[in-house]
Amino acid sequence: MSVLVYLIPAALLFGLASLAAFLWALKSGQYEDLDGAGERILIDSERLAASGNGDPKHS
Repeated sequence: MSVLVYLIPAALLFGLASLAAFLWALKSGQYEDLDGAGERILIDSERLAASGNGDPKHS
């Protein structure tokens, strides 16, 4: 039972730290463009290099 004296506060601190990290990620815009990373992998980088344009939005 004496182990719970250490484990419960440790679990609460870990939970609060996780919540703070999640809220920071929300405020910094980490979840704004969820589809962008999945679509960027489909862009043909050889075609972009041949055209000399490194910006995929202007292809």
